[in-house]
Amino acid sequence: MHSPHRLILASTSAYRRELLERLRLPFEAVAPDVDETPLPGEQPATLARRLARAKAADVAAHHPGAVVIGSDQVADLDGLPLGKPGNHDNAVTQLRAMRGRTVVFHTAVAVRCVARAVDTCEMASVTVHVRDLSDDDIERYLAAEQPYDCAGSAKAEGLGIALLSGIESDDPTALIGLPLIRTCALLREAGIDPLNP
Repeated sequence: MHSPHRLILASTSAYRRELLERLRLPFEAVAPDVDETPLPGEQPATLARRLARAKAADVAAHHPGAVVIGSDQVADLDGLPLGKPGNHDNAVTQLRAMRGRTVVFHTAVAVRCVARAVDTCEMASVTVHVRDLSDDDIERYLAAEQPYDCAGSAKAEGLGIALLSGIESDDPTALIGLPLIRTCALLREAGIDPLNP
């Protein structure tokens, strides 16, 4: 059986696609047109929530009958947002700032369906304890994984786990980019049950 609802992931992220595939629901990925620039003074959690909602809303406006998932992740270092580094130098700067510190990764997920008047959003925050890394550790890690498209310059699902001394979370996939426990709950509210599609 297939869900009667068309499901769209409002993202071009390969990480989010791979996570959503775990739910074994047919879906398509559509790139949202959203400016991800933080607003002046915007807190990391607020930014993640605003962007997740904006991504879902942008795609849902073009596909009003579909159930659309939007998600965004912002790393929070003492209230300062850390986004995707984009290049090696920025990644080195981020990892140096994070070493020996606690970083909170805020991952928001929004589900929107215009036709069914669904507009929900949840946040999963993951507390990450970063080891006191040497400059050599940082360079070796970046050479191995080149995580320049990841908030906070690390892939915890890969070698990035070696940078950490601990993780605290109630929705472990949130750190990779899509909190699947919360996503399942929001999809059920929208009429899509991964266990009974």
